[in-house]
Amino acid sequence: MAKKTVYTDQPHCSFCGKPEEKVEHLIAAPGDNVYICNECVAICRQQLEEQTSAPVGDSVALMPPEQMKAELDKYIIGQDEAKRVLSVAVYNHYKRVNYNLKNTVKGRNRDDERTAAERGMSTDVELNKSNILMFGPSGCGKTLLAQTLSKILNVPFAMVDATTLTEAGYVGEDVENILLRLIKNADYDIAAAERGIIYIDEVDKIARKSENVSITRDVSGEGVQQSLLKIIESTVSSIPPNGGRKHPQQEFIHMDTTNVLFILGGAFVGLDKIVSDRLGKTRIGFGGELHSDKSADEVLPKVQPQDLIKFGLIPELVGRVPVTVALKDLKSEDLVRVLTEPKNAIVKQYVKLLELDDVSLKFDETALAAIADKAIELHTGARGLRTIVENAMLDIMYTVPSDKSIKEIVVTSDTIKEGKPPKVVKDAA
Repeated sequence: MAKKTVYTDQPHCSFCGKPEEKVEHLIAAPGDNVYICNECVAICRQQLEEQTSAPVGDSVALMPPEQMKAELDKYIIGQDEAKRVLSVAVYNHYKRVNYNLKNTVKGRNRDDERTAAERGMSTDVELNKSNILMFGPSGCGKTLLAQTLSKILNVPFAMVDATTLTEAGYVGEDVENILLRLIKNADYDIAAAERGIIYIDEVDKIARKSENVSITRDVSGEGVQQSLLKIIESTVSSIPPNGGRKHPQQEFIHMDTTNVLFILGGAFVGLDKIVSDRLGKTRIGFGGELHSDKSADEVLPKVQPQDLIKFGLIPELVGRVPVTVALKDLKSEDLVRVLTEPKNAIVKQYVKLLELDDVSLKFDETALAAIADKAIELHTGARGLRTIVENAMLDIMYTVPSDKSIKEIVVTSDTIKEGKPPKVVKDAA
């Protein structure tokens, strides 16, 4: 406000000092000679609206599911159906997050509520989140899918191995320390962390040993599942800032997990047999379809909650991950594409590395097929491709920087299968 000039001989605004004849309205307050003008009222109202409509957190920039899948296609080969399911689930989750953030503001701003009502939008609907469970063989892309989604959406991401977790009070890592990893990856921005993604791998390894309720402590299995329930659903957790165990005297970081998306993953070896047995029981008699001969890729998309419970997940946890995504085992042709097509493909990386030494690197088709076949033989999926290529390229990467006469290197199937040196083309001079 401007510096006020006080007019003591006539009614004037107690805030700006303007006399009655210089303003449109002068409102008298209880008491002697206390007034406020319409201009100061407008300024006060504007300041109050700015404070009450301040955002509780930044919304997440969304893209439609089709566009999200197209972005995933740049990094992940195959798994088209899984990418479609994930794109829809993640889009709906963050649409819900943005909706709830806006509703929080609308609850404090009547004008916005009237605007929403005029558009026919309901402001009294609460959208619950749907966490995700992915299952499929090792090396099929579960972790990469979760990491890439967080990168596309530009939200904080944290990953933890479920086998390192134990029930609170036992030797190991407390479940709540998962949240501390997310906070650290968000540079201690709590608001950003509360809209992040947490990927918990190897969830199948914490399955209880039988369907019956355990009468003894299973601190790294059923006990961990019980501990995960609260943070996966919605709670305000108190987290030690440096991790470790809690004690009464220390200060805590408080974090609300309502808008955190949890993605659980695991190989779930044997789950396909459980599903096949269930389907087989419903197909008894002449004309019944035999499911025992079907592959895991055909059976796993038909997983139901009762199958996961029979595998060893507790019903409460199954209820908190309603979206299930079945990933298929990668075939030889898929692995060849993984080697060459994504933006971060291992072959592209080595071509670039040798290009920096002015050397041309080529992998012929037989070499690529041999690498894929070897990964399938070792049951490592896409995860094992880098190791195979690293071993094949070790000698070349050792000698090339010192030998400036090398101009071209061609890797063949003999290099992969028998360990023979690749073909080397040197400068004629």
